[in-house]
Amino acid sequence: MFDSPIQISVVVPLFNEEESLPELCAWIDRVMKENAFTYEVILVDDGSRDASWAVIKEISSQNPHCRGIRFNRNYGKSAALNMGFKAVQGNVIITMDADLQDSPDEIPGLYRMISEEKYDLVSGWKKKRYDPITKTLPTKLFNAVTRKFSGIRLHDFNCGLKAYSRPVIKNIEVYGEMHRYIPVIAKWAGYANIGEKVVEHRARKYGVTKFGLSRFVYGFLDLLSITFVSKFRKRPMHFFGTLGSLSFFLGAVIALWLIIDQFFFSYPGQSWVVQRPLFFLSLVAIIVGVQLFLAGFIGEMITTNSQQLDDYVIAETLNITPENEVKS
Repeated sequence: MFDSPIQISVVVPLFNEEESLPELCAWIDRVMKENAFTYEVILVDDGSRDASWAVIKEISSQNPHCRGIRFNRNYGKSAALNMGFKAVQGNVIITMDADLQDSPDEIPGLYRMISEEKYDLVSGWKKKRYDPITKTLPTKLFNAVTRKFSGIRLHDFNCGLKAYSRPVIKNIEVYGEMHRYIPVIAKWAGYANIGEKVVEHRARKYGVTKFGLSRFVYGFLDLLSITFVSKFRKRPMHFFGTLGSLSFFLGAVIALWLIIDQFFFSYPGQSWVVQRPLFFLSLVAIIVGVQLFLAGFIGEMITTNSQQLDDYVIAETLNITPENEVKS
């Protein structure tokens, strides 16, 4: 097990937040000192077009606990979080947004839930929000759908304020727009001890929100994607083969019934099998079934020959030398 002298790593993805950064970092530093935590802050600049990076350099020069990573362009929050996760050294990792809507005062409570209550992941729940109704209603719908799909009983999947044990963030990968579904990704990786904590939601003090309504459309598509990848990445034939077999069987049964009906139950003037629309629908079902089955077969071949065939999460090792240990 990895045990770092740094108790808490705070990862802050940001985009055009030059005004809020000094106040946020000073607030985090005050909370850490009041609780005698050893800590680091990883500020990930996701291609900001304002003076955010200059501010980060200034903060870093004054506070050695603050470190910075800057992207050459805007890649999105998931990429920023993933890069921050790779850089952290702490035992407990806490993520928060840079707009001051997440309160650093929540850090001690989140830390205790991970370190003492042994949760794998704790997600914040902004029970009382200061967002317009055009944002809160879609958010409630989004959370309800995600709960139904994932089976995880969280009220606020997209809350930026979360805490993780180190093994979780070192054994998952966040890509695309999957930051909304980190609890789902963690669960499928075997980290199912997921908790929730009511946290303070503060009104935005500087700037404007960087997210529009399109995120909910993309969010639903990402949910379908992560559900499929998590369940069938190692066995694509189970998905495509099942659908293909059902489609082929349905088409074959319909075609056989039409042929039997033509030869044994037809009456004078009845149209031929090949002139009936249902016959062509059965042919389409048979063809689609074959294509789906072949897609599953090809997927199995790709999976079998993939270099990442053994990318399973290792919970513990015994008598494994460091040079042979692939994950910790």
